[in-house]
Amino acid sequence: MRVALFVTCVNDALFPGTGRATVTLLRRLGCDVTFPTAQTCCGQMHLNTGYPEEGGRLARHFTDVFADCDAVVVPSGSCAAMIREQYVRLARAPASPASPERTASSERVAFAERVAFAERVAETVPRVHELSEFLVDVLGVTDVGAYFPHRVTYHPTCHSLRGLRLGDRPLRLLEQVRGLDLVPLPAADECCGFGGTFAVKNPAVSAAMCADKAHNVTATGAEVLCAADNSCLMHIGGTLGRQRTGVRTMHLAEILAATEAAR
Repeated sequence: MRVALFVTCVNDALFPGTGRATVTLLRRLGCDVTFPTAQTCCGQMHLNTGYPEEGGRLARHFTDVFADCDAVVVPSGSCAAMIREQYVRLARAPASPASPERTASSERVAFAERVAFAERVAETVPRVHELSEFLVDVLGVTDVGAYFPHRVTYHPTCHSLRGLRLGDRPLRLLEQVRGLDLVPLPAADECCGFGGTFAVKNPAVSAAMCADKAHNVTATGAEVLCAADNSCLMHIGGTLGRQRTGVRTMHLAEILAATEAAR
């Protein structure tokens, strides 16, 4: 299967190890992995902060770049949810009111572009998968040959839990990792407080929410906190680090890519 990696801008800029781990994992499972170099941001940040036109341009670019792939794998529940949920809404959004400067010809061009975008969304979006659902639902595997002898707890991020409804897919994958001691996280379904720009606009509330999450993480006695979104891990990891808990954070892909041979 020809699989394209959409690494996401957060991973590309701050957590490149997650992209490398995803490629390692997929190739181990027999996938032909490609990395379209023209990829950019999915547009989530722009749309969420009130810039739908800018977000829409990035969405159109995404559907152009990934149009010919058998599957697109995204190591981020947040960005995968943006593509799967919001691209459809963007494609259905009514056109902006015509301005006096627009000619009839330019209106026809704009209409044709909207139709083409809607068609590309309908073709491309069903092929976009978050990493754990691709492994479990598309490849049909839960044992990926991983080895990670550590005590781990898993935080289901909001977009993966409520948007994509990943359910127990990540847990089923972690349960099959050799040597891994998986412990449940109290109040796992509570938000960590990151929420993208929410953490910037409401820092006090965000910090209080993260303090609760960090308390629950340390209560498990886990060595490692795992999640499917590095943005949330960055937020929680900052609190865990400032508290000097000794708990480290790792993306799901990094744990699943680990093997006994790598020791």
